[in-house]
Amino acid sequence: MPLVKVEMLKGRSPEYKEKVFECIHDALVEALNIEDWDRFQRIIEYDRCDFEYPSFKTDSFMLIELTIFPGRTSEQKGRVIEGITGKLNSRLSVDPGDVFITINEPPLENWGIGGNQKG
Repeated sequence: MPLVKVEMLKGRSPEYKEKVFECIHDALVEALNIEDWDRFQRIIEYDRCDFEYPSFKTDSFMLIELTIFPGRTSEQKGRVIEGITGKLNSRLSVDPGDVFITINEPPLENWGIGGNQKG
């Protein structure tokens, strides 16, 4: 049950944002074997004055945070990162240097789903 948060500048079309969701989800399915229905994604958009990043990055710069159940291997995480970055590049022409991805793995005891503690 990956939780996905994407942060980017305001101004992208709904179609562009849907493609971002598709790129990320497809990479998660391929690398982590999640179910197709398992989609918990959100995009947070910022005005330029509220989103600072190095001047050598483009307006396509985005931060992507994945929060996942613990236990995935380093190889799986690497495949997710490569998959997301590659799909964003091939489908939306986002330069790989404009994609920062972090993966968080809180212990199962820190997950509450349907009113129940997971761990």
